[in-house]
Amino acid sequence: MNGKKLLVNSNPFETRIALVSDGKLVEFFVERPKDRGLTGNIYKGTVVRVLPGMQAAFVEVGLDRTAFLHVSDIKVEIDDQDDDKPREAREDRSQLRIQDILKQGQLVTVQVAKEPIGTKGARVTGYVSLAGRYLVLMPTYDRVAVSRRIQDDRERKRLKKIVSAVRPEGYAFIIRTVCEGMPGDQIEADMDYLVKLWKAISSKAESAPIPSLLFEELDLTLRTVRDLFSDDIEKIIFDGKDEYERVSAFVREFMPNLSHKVELYDGPDPLFDAYAIEIEVSNALEKKVWLRSGGHIITDQMEALTAIDVNTGKYVGKKNSEETVLKTNLEAVKEVVYQLKLRNIGGIIVIDFIDMEKQSNRTRVYNALKDELKDDKARTNILKISELGVVEMTRKRTRESLTQSLCEPCPYCEGSGLIKGVTTVIMEIYRELLTELPKKRRKAVVYVHPDIAEKLREDTAIVDSLQQSFRKKLVIKEVETFHHEQFEIL
Repeated sequence: MNGKKLLVNSNPFETRIALVSDGKLVEFFVERPKDRGLTGNIYKGTVVRVLPGMQAAFVEVGLDRTAFLHVSDIKVEIDDQDDDKPREAREDRSQLRIQDILKQGQLVTVQVAKEPIGTKGARVTGYVSLAGRYLVLMPTYDRVAVSRRIQDDRERKRLKKIVSAVRPEGYAFIIRTVCEGMPGDQIEADMDYLVKLWKAISSKAESAPIPSLLFEELDLTLRTVRDLFSDDIEKIIFDGKDEYERVSAFVREFMPNLSHKVELYDGPDPLFDAYAIEIEVSNALEKKVWLRSGGHIITDQMEALTAIDVNTGKYVGKKNSEETVLKTNLEAVKEVVYQLKLRNIGGIIVIDFIDMEKQSNRTRVYNALKDELKDDKARTNILKISELGVVEMTRKRTRESLTQSLCEPCPYCEGSGLIKGVTTVIMEIYRELLTELPKKRRKAVVYVHPDIAEKLREDTAIVDSLQQSFRKKLVIKEVETFHHEQFEIL
């Protein structure tokens, strides 16, 4: 069970992938054919509306909702300026206005940068990029960059030299982390593939109708293999033969040195049961997560903000309260960061740690949080911890969170997490009966949810009062299928 593994559970209707490290679920991905992600797709579209006040435009690309394009994501000639030029010459970009760049009806080629989330359409960019195994091609730039995760200076120089020597003029490349230690011929082959792919996309764009899809990103399985399957992965295990054979062929072509790590599962139990993935995914959908000490964190996700509350819970400590609080907060830091990655929570995040009296303790918790976030692949920005123990941070969001992917709003509460109390519903029925009873001849029948019926039978004051006031019989009948707040008077 030790080491890193990729587990792939697939069927014709759904693909689920779990990244497990030392027996613990680290990341979880899910994709259904009808809900396939859009990030990375390239479209030919048309500008349908320009909003100078927001410095943005809406673009019709053929999706359910128009896509959002900000002025900072529009490719214009000024971006061709060299980074070596004076700073003042490069800052002219801030003076650009979207109404001077785009007009209604204008044709644009854009790439989806962020999935549609909630009521928001996809966010798109004019800065197109194509990811390969070792490189990322950016046809809108003209330079070579190296992943910051490659820290050895000699290796950075070697890789940059290889790419710079063979790259076509007018094409930019980012050298990916997985490229570290790779020979030049494999890197060059990846470059040739990406250049040919971009030329094919450009050619298609010339004659494609508007709007139209010019390029569709790889499906979840191949995308995960491309981005995550590397030397530090012990093995990738499939429970479906078709998917196993498809990926085996892909790996043999693009990463033959790893082909021995692709396995077909043949155990007696379902793959995700054997590795306890089902239990961990269920836990990741819960609001409350317990800490080992007895404390807990509560996660509340909203459309634009996520609030995480840290509590001591059952933990009371053995010494003073400040030490108990500090220990709980430090333990919560690790769990909070783990949950952010596992649940893929992005956007604005507010973490409410337990109040600490000493500034030194607040600093210690803040530094611990910064250290834990260093290994997060998503870009984060964190503000100083307040005197009340509150931390505000942002985490880049490119796709729906785990909760958004697997859940939908409750039909009872419509996502609020609350429904009307029994007494509140009874008072609504009472007010309705004050209007309806005078219209009835001899009696009225009220159909209600069983919980409401039980309360009305326990506390007969309201029913008795109405019967006496109007001298008419009132019959309460329960309906199992009724919503808690639903009632009918007949």
